[in-house]
Amino acid sequence: MPRRVAWWGAAAGVAAVALGLLWQASRRAPAQGQAAAGERGRPSQPPPVPVAVVPVARRDVPVYLEGLGSVVANRTVTVRSLVDGRLQEVRFQEGQRVHRGDVLAQVDPRPFQAQLDQAQGALLRDQAQLRAARINVERDQRLVAQSLIAQQQLDADQALAGQLEGSVRMDQASIETARLSLDYARITAPVDGVTGIRAVDPGNVVHATDTGGIVVVTQLDPVGVIFSLPQDDLAEISEHLARGRLAVDAWSRDGATLLGQGTLELIDNQINQATSTLRLKAILPNPHHLLWPNQFVNARLRLETRQGALVMPAAAVQRGPSGTFAWVVDARGQAAQRPVRIDLTQGEEALVASGLSEGDRVVVEGQNQLRPGARVAVRTDAAASPPVVAGGPAAPGAGSGAP
Repeated sequence: MPRRVAWWGAAAGVAAVALGLLWQASRRAPAQGQAAAGERGRPSQPPPVPVAVVPVARRDVPVYLEGLGSVVANRTVTVRSLVDGRLQEVRFQEGQRVHRGDVLAQVDPRPFQAQLDQAQGALLRDQAQLRAARINVERDQRLVAQSLIAQQQLDADQALAGQLEGSVRMDQASIETARLSLDYARITAPVDGVTGIRAVDPGNVVHATDTGGIVVVTQLDPVGVIFSLPQDDLAEISEHLARGRLAVDAWSRDGATLLGQGTLELIDNQINQATSTLRLKAILPNPHHLLWPNQFVNARLRLETRQGALVMPAAAVQRGPSGTFAWVVDARGQAAQRPVRIDLTQGEEALVASGLSEGDRVVVEGQNQLRPGARVAVRTDAAASPPVVAGGPAAPGAGSGAP
């Protein structure tokens, strides 16, 4: 009996402890729930927006007009034979650089040498007959003075001497013609340039009337570049051209490689009504032959150089209902909208007229996630990269003009 009472007493104590623990847990749970609810209700701060920034800078900026152009040879000459004969020898390699006066080919000279010898022989004969005729005229003049011969004899000898004098002059002309033909048999380069593909092989008979010629020689240094610009640029170009010669740069089609630099030679004397464009021609030195006839290039006409212009990347310029603006990062690392007025866009750069100051950091990447006052995290890889240099390669078709 006493052991059963002790067991029931121990069970009652365990039950009492369990009930106490449950009561404490029930009181702690609402308090924890209220604390968690309070933490969830507290507003959380959004993370900073990653952006790339570039500082606004002052520097000298060349102002260009850009148009698509093509290279034209300064001179293109089709080398032909000026005499008929067998092409005896070709002394050039296709694609060879030649200078004016270099022998390119040789026509068989023997027929022309024979003509020269014959003309020289005829000259010697007629000169001897002329000397004899002049002696007879002098004798006749003395005999006529003595009344020993008739005047008619003197007149006949004078006429014969005149005929022989004419024959001598004709012989001299024949000699010059034969020498010229002999000289034409040596076909020489008319200009400095590069030979093309040979059209006639040695052994063929060539004629002065052949239209194809033997080879085409193209002068590649200097070369011309003909390019087109909108007719609306005519007044601006003429204004700057009146102050002095304008520089022209020729870039590759992708705008990555500078191929040559020269000067504007002329503006065409008429505007193409179909395209409303005017043509311009520039002459460029081409010592390394980077420019080739019929090659397409991006021609950039330099109008002037803006001294100390305020420059920022064109990618930073945004457009909204109120006009153009840029996102600027202040010293606290927050973004702000700044209205700006752009003077002109030059390739990948924009020249600022007002709204920004030198040293302002403008956002060039990540603008679509920004709001006024938003915290930003500047990407170090983009921020460390230098700004685009004015006058560097621009995307094809880039030009000037205020947005």
